Amino acid sequence: MSDNHTESVQFNLDTGKLGMWIFLLTELFLFGGLFLVYAVFRAKYSPEFHSAALELNTFIGTMNTVFLLVSSMTAAMSLTAIRKNQQKLALFLIISTIFLAALFMVNKYFEWSHKFEFRIFPGSEVLKNIPRGELLFFGLYYMMTGLHALHVLVGMVLLSIVAFKIYRELINGNNYLLLENSTLYWHLVDLIWIFLFPLLYLVT
Repeated sequence: MSDNHTESVQFNLDTGKLGMWIFLLTELFLFGGLFLVYAVFRAKYSPEFHSAALELNTFIGTMNTVFLLVSSMTAAMSLTAIRKNQQKLALFLIISTIFLAALFMVNKYFEWSHKFEFRIFPGSEVLKNIPRGELLFFGLYYMMTGLHALHVLVGMVLLSIVAFKIYRELINGNNYLLLENSTLYWHLVDLIWIFLFPLLYLVT
């Protein structure tokens, strides 16, 4: 009976991990398709893409990169801590991850607000009167960063649930699959931004 229970638990763990990896693979296909579209249009409208990229705030983009890189580190450290049954440290690190994600979203809000002040947003009169290449750049910019921001928000919700479960000791050294999968998801969010940052903000 005990062996059957152990095998059942292990099967559920393996299934949970496999399910997360399959989900992450579909997300990579989604953003991979967008990156491919970006590459095609960038090759065709290289000067216009460069000109449009100058409208983006490289400093904010750099700060957001730092926030996500550090948050990915704190998420990984939280998983290590929970494996050692260090509940309080794991909780602190997950809350730190959520805080850094919030800073990313605040930065993104100010960046988008600045663009909206100058009427640089989809459907605006300003974008209707600019060269086609620049129009395509801003269209891809809003689509990719908007989709990424949505993933950040989903990650924040997921990590908040994890934090609550760690606090209630429902996640511990013997049961941390949700934390492990959440960390994997957060690493994906970070990885996608690592590609987005140079593609959008450092166009040459």
